[in-house]
Amino acid sequence: MTIMFRAFSNRIGCRFASSSSQSGNRFRLGFGTGIALVSFGFFGGYAWSSFTIAQNVPLFLSPAGSKTSLKDLCSPEYLNPTFALDKFNNRLSQIVEKQDMSFLQSDIDDHSFNNYTLHKPQDNERPHVIVYPRDTEHVSRIMKLCYEFGVPVIPFAGGTSIEGQFVSTRNINSDKQCECEQQDTVTVVLDFNKYMNKVLKINADDLDCVVQPAVVAKDLNDEYLDKLGLLFGPDGAPGCEIGGQIGTSCSGTNAFRYGTMKENVVNMTVVMADGTIIKTRQRPKKSSNGYNLTGLFIGSEGTLGVVTEATVKLHVKPVYETISIVSFQELNQATKMVQLLTKKGILGINAIELLDANMMKAINFSGQTSRSWKEQPTLLFKLGSHNKRILNELIDDIKGLSKDTNCTSCEFADTPNQQEELWSARKSIFWSSIDYGRHLFGPDVKIWSTDIAVPVSHLSTVIDDSLKDVTDAGLYGTIVGHVGDGNFHCLVMYNKENEQKALKVIDNMSIRAIAYEGTCSGEHGIGTSKRKFLTMELGDDTISVMRRIKMALDPARILNPDKLFKIDPADKKD
Repeated sequence: MTIMFRAFSNRIGCRFASSSSQSGNRFRLGFGTGIALVSFGFFGGYAWSSFTIAQNVPLFLSPAGSKTSLKDLCSPEYLNPTFALDKFNNRLSQIVEKQDMSFLQSDIDDHSFNNYTLHKPQDNERPHVIVYPRDTEHVSRIMKLCYEFGVPVIPFAGGTSIEGQFVSTRNINSDKQCECEQQDTVTVVLDFNKYMNKVLKINADDLDCVVQPAVVAKDLNDEYLDKLGLLFGPDGAPGCEIGGQIGTSCSGTNAFRYGTMKENVVNMTVVMADGTIIKTRQRPKKSSNGYNLTGLFIGSEGTLGVVTEATVKLHVKPVYETISIVSFQELNQATKMVQLLTKKGILGINAIELLDANMMKAINFSGQTSRSWKEQPTLLFKLGSHNKRILNELIDDIKGLSKDTNCTSCEFADTPNQQEELWSARKSIFWSSIDYGRHLFGPDVKIWSTDIAVPVSHLSTVIDDSLKDVTDAGLYGTIVGHVGDGNFHCLVMYNKENEQKALKVIDNMSIRAIAYEGTCSGEHGIGTSKRKFLTMELGDDTISVMRRIKMALDPARILNPDKLFKIDPADKKD
């Protein structure tokens, strides 16, 4: 503003300086009056535009350089409910039918928190309305309205969001008890589950399909792809949806073979903050054209755009499969076997899962499987091939490496029923941990699942140190890991009395992972819970570059605000 005003004044000054000296005295009073009027008009107009929410940040207001530090920013200007909420509601009702939005308290609660995370929202952190968009064009119209009024928007898919990805941080602060000085406003949640839950097209010959964000990954495999002999690789929790998988770049048990979401999305249709609709690229698997916008949006947790369609890669299912379960006396023996498998480049391993001794003990206690297991560190392998001979060679490789690393037992499934029986240990981990936690801490036990990832060479050390930390705090923890890529989850059991101990243990895990050249999250994402650890991991400059991208694509800061990193200098939370 100062630069613009100075340039404007200089132009006027130059113009009048070139006038005849005879008219100088006559113009002095008029010139001063003109400058005063111009100043009043300029500053008044600027104040009014700020009051009515400035969505477009002029270039001269943007800090110079390649990064945007938090100190470079002013607080975002959102809708002021006192002056404009009724008008916004009226406009919203013109583009969203009554049955496609909800103000019900039960729906508000369902879109505010869940039982998967210790980081609960504050009482005032609730959305204003839940909107159920019908298609991409509908999302665009809603986003244009929210951009015009400065209303924060949170995309919502499966809703697990372990790290607080869908918490409505910008809301009417009725009790004034929050830890911030942020502006009161309202938030819209876009829930895709009612309408945008369809598989739009399967291109079997090209091994891809087009889906909407609320398609459940498990349903895609079970109901659409299995009969075609195909599969979608990333397999998170049973209820996870494609939109959320894209938002956090999650992976699951099959990541060792098929990769994370970053390797499995071909293109996306994205609605930007101002309602602009873009497609990130065409359908070929290979493209060297321009910026990798697809990769930019994956893992962005809804902070850069709203994904309304995605073309995802498909894979051919192995014709022959088996399951192997290998037990060890020591954890480092199990991780050593994983390292040897990786170094030897053995193909055909679809999944490598690690369950620690505590987890095996919990599984036995719960009785949720048809048999009991050795209460030792255990590796589970999914093996597959299109050739029976190759699968048998792979089985021999697993047997040989198991023996080389001093396993205590090595089993293989010969039939589908045996495969189901062996893999049942992996499928029962969550409820088995809950059951054992109730045995230790009583019926009000809670479970917190957090994840980190480290280089495989550091895996056993980090797991051992993490479990010792849990035990020293008087808690109980179980481990399950997608250990082929160094990613593992710690399920910590706690109750209300030792909640703060659990919080400290979980935080220590992120700090420990970073110290061992790892990451604070392998697949759960950052949300609000791990912002400080993302900064610790990447450094202020890298976060400032991310913030620069955020400000370029969402200058009004309405897309899932306060996730990943801070966007408001008034934000006092960690």
